[in-house]
Amino acid sequence: MKQNRLMTLLAAGAVSAIALSTAFAQTSTTTTATTNSPGVTTNSPGITTNSSTTSTSTVDGSGTITTYTPGSDYIAFRTETSTAPVKYYYTKTTTIVDPEGKTVEWSMLKPDMPVKYTYVKDGERMVITKITLTKPVSYYETKETTTTTTTKP
Repeated sequence: MKQNRLMTLLAAGAVSAIALSTAFAQTSTTTTATTNSPGVTTNSPGITTNSSTTSTSTVDGSGTITTYTPGSDYIAFRTETSTAPVKYYYTKTTTIVDPEGKTVEWSMLKPDMPVKYTYVKDGERMVITKITLTKPVSYYETKETTTTTTTKP
């Protein structure tokens, strides 16, 4: 009887932990690569020498652009989980795409644009690798119309 209660409590705790972890809007993927020096054998049980492990973690998020200044090295987003803007850095390899996957120019970015993004933690810095606009570019383009009224004498 006590064992059933213990199992029930453990199952409820596991379900709660899974539900809590899926409640967060960010997902992450970790890739681990092991490189060995030439001539090193790793087939011996439990013996590995001269190897190094590199771990890279990409994180997806979404939010609204709050600050982007062309020529600077960062962009700030207000995420769905934070009211204060968070600063992310970008590089020359950072890509910007529309919802259909077409490349968009940096000049199209404006404050208050909702976006999805992918970034990598590089030490203390968060470096954006991809920005995806949630609405098509045509939604943001301003169309200017001019009305001319002429009067006949």
